[in-house]
Amino acid sequence: MKTLFGVIAWCLLFVLCWPLAVLALLAWPFVWLLSLPFRLLGVTFIALFALLLAILLLPARLFGWRPASAPAPV
Repeated sequence: MKTLFGVIAWCLLFVLCWPLAVLALLAWPFVWLLSLPFRLLGVTFIALFALLLAILLLPARLFGWRPASAPAPV
């Protein structure tokens, strides 16, 4: 659905101002390359916070606490 909205927005931009639409089409790979380090940084922070949460909840898990969303063992 996100891709469909992007295509429709680009088509609308192409109708309104085709040089800007072509420039956006040519610049998109460079914008994607520039955003890669920020995506990697985001993944790193998510992993770091998940590790921190696992370390902080380790004592409770050792005493038998289970998250509410986990299914109960049978």
